Amino acid sequence: MAKYTTYIFSEDARAQAEFYTQALGGEIQSIMTHGQLPDSREEWKDKVMHLSLVAAGVTFFMSDSVFQPVQHGNAINLCLEYATDAEAYEAFDKLAEGGQVKDALKPAFWGSLFGLLEDKYGVTWMITTEAKPVQS
Repeated sequence: MAKYTTYIFSEDARAQAEFYTQALGGEIQSIMTHGQLPDSREEWKDKVMHLSLVAAGVTFFMSDSVFQPVQHGNAINLCLEYATDAEAYEAFDKLAEGGQVKDALKPAFWGSLFGLLEDKYGVTWMITTEAKPVQS
């Protein structure tokens, strides 16, 4: 059995992690920089090698991307499902600050709220709520 953890490569892992902990509630658990490694490159000494944070009750790992530039893409979306509408709206609104709403958070035909946004760091988030039985 495996344990899944999202690993995000960033242009500025510290700033991005702070944004997520403020938007979703949580905290940065640990940060290790390249400067803590023996024989580290001088230009990388302040770069984040590994960062662990908890946001919205979920553990994420992050790192500054030093080997290649970050390229924003659409292959992976991070999806957070909330128990209440209020929690979903709060997370959606905070993550959307400085980003781009692609599909506003609204009731979906399958019985939950659903919204899609790209945050200011180029990460695509799907925010939803637990599905409620649809009345017929």
